[in-house]
Amino acid sequence: MNDATTESALSAWGLSGTRVTPIGLGHIHQTYRIDTATDSFVLQRINPMFAREVNLDIDAITRHLERQGLTTSRLVATRDGKVWHENDSGVWRLMTFIDGQLHESVTSPALARAAGALVGQFHRALSGFEHVFHFVREGAHETPLHLARLSEALERHYAHARINDIRPLAHAILARGKALSQIAPPLPTRIIHGDLKITNMIFDAQGTGIAIIDLDTMAHGAMAVELGDALRSWCNPFGEDDSRATFDRVLFRAAVEGIASGASGLLAPGEWQAIVPGTETIALELAARFCRDALEERYFGWDRTRFTTRADHNIARARAQLAVADSVRTQSHDLLADLRAV
Repeated sequence: MNDATTESALSAWGLSGTRVTPIGLGHIHQTYRIDTATDSFVLQRINPMFAREVNLDIDAITRHLERQGLTTSRLVATRDGKVWHENDSGVWRLMTFIDGQLHESVTSPALARAAGALVGQFHRALSGFEHVFHFVREGAHETPLHLARLSEALERHYAHARINDIRPLAHAILARGKALSQIAPPLPTRIIHGDLKITNMIFDAQGTGIAIIDLDTMAHGAMAVELGDALRSWCNPFGEDDSRATFDRVLFRAAVEGIASGASGLLAPGEWQAIVPGTETIALELAARFCRDALEERYFGWDRTRFTTRADHNIARARAQLAVADSVRTQSHDLLADLRAV
């Protein structure tokens, strides 16, 4: 039986009484699969951190991707022709459903290569597309800003219960920030996805990438940020909060081979070489964000089945991402050689 909240939202599309199944993997919104007698859809209540106008951006971009021949989840207009519905419970949208397989992590070079190829194709399709965004998350990947916020949080929360564990971790992150490898400017500004974790990709039964989903984070940015964020996630074979976290060169080589094949010469030489410092930078940036939230305990969700407090989980995450950044730095010469060899 559907609850009153989803029923109210579905009425905007004339879909009351359909089968509703919650979907949890990799989503920041409340997400449901909707099945009618003939079709399937995805219903989402949008996280309040995103303005309702983000749907205008998604509509424009997915229309373009579809014109370029890519499979993409399209917004379905309400009965009154809008691409979202707003009621007392929040902002809702309905999208077409793409059948396929989701992965929680990159478990093989084959999957890394397929993910890279899909990302390359995605950016090839977006090349030359001009769009003025209605909504953008300010400061999403401004590494100096995140490091400064960590430093400020460390001063404000000097009496935190876990300060003896957090302070040396924060100092290590801030020290690494001062020694970050520079991303050589200028780099072209492109439309980027902004959150290319593997859970935002759909694959077929043979392992080929079908589509990239969750486009709320799209914005103008550099490919060093886009691919750095993807690779720091894909190439850590352990979890984001695992003490064994590292950067796997075999997965990296497979991923960049896939990107090169899918993008087919799109990236300029400077963009290609910036992938390695970009990966180190984003891993350290995320370490700073986790460490800050270990002090503030208000932003990131946390796993109550494995950690006693939000701070405990964020400490583990920050340590893991710092380890990934260190691993990239240690292997940077070899990783750059891999890029040149592709």
